[in-house]
Amino acid sequence: MLGATELLRDLPDEALVRAHACARVERLPGHHRIFEQGDRCERAYVVAKGSVSIVQAGSDGGQAIIRFIGPGEMFGTVPLFTDHMLPADAITAEASVVLSWSEADINALIDAYPRISMNIIRVIGTRLVELQDRVRELATQRADQRLARALLRLSRHDGNGELAFPLRRKDLAEFSGTTLYTASRMLTAWARAGLLTSIGRRILIHDRAALHSLAEGRPLP
Repeated sequence: MLGATELLRDLPDEALVRAHACARVERLPGHHRIFEQGDRCERAYVVAKGSVSIVQAGSDGGQAIIRFIGPGEMFGTVPLFTDHMLPADAITAEASVVLSWSEADINALIDAYPRISMNIIRVIGTRLVELQDRVRELATQRADQRLARALLRLSRHDGNGELAFPLRRKDLAEFSGTTLYTASRMLTAWARAGLLTSIGRRILIHDRAALHSLAEGRPLP
C-alpha cells in the first residue's frame, strides 16, 4: 500500500521498508479530530483506509470544507516546509487508518530518497490547479452547476457511481459553496429525476452524463 501513496510513489522497495519502519499507525473512529487549525505542524500524514475532511474556519466563526482526503492521499504535510502552522482542521469522515511520520523521519527519508520531494511538488501543483478551478466556479457559476461539479469531483473513478466519501448534505453544501437548503432542494429534485440516490451519508450517481450537462449549465432533456 505504501508504494501506491502520493507521498511514496515510485520508490524502491528498500525505501518503502524504511518508511514502514518509522511510520506511526493510528486506527481512528469517525469524527475524530487529528489536528486543529493553528496548531504547529510536526508530522506528515497519509490516509491508509477511510477518509478525512479538511475544514477551515474564518475569523467570523464560519467554516468550509476545503478538501476530502481519501486512501493513499497525503495531508498536513506542506507546512513542514513553510511556517509549520496548520491552516485547517483534519477530521476523520469515517473510521479510518492514518499513517504519519515525524518531521525528522520525513526529512531523513527525503535526504535518502529525493523522489519524495518530487512527489510532494507534484501533489501541491495538482491541488493548486483544483483550488483555482473551485475559485473560478464560485465566481462564475450558479449553485446547481457547482453542486453537480462537486458530485462529479467526489465520485469514485471505478465506474460504480458512488461518492468516495460519506457525506452529510451539510458537508456537500459547504464543499460546493452553497446553503444547506439549496443543496438539499437540488439533491431531492435530482433524486426524483433518477440522476442519483441519496440514502443517509451515501450518494450513488446513476446518470453522470446528466450531471455533466448540469455542470456545464445545460438544461436536462
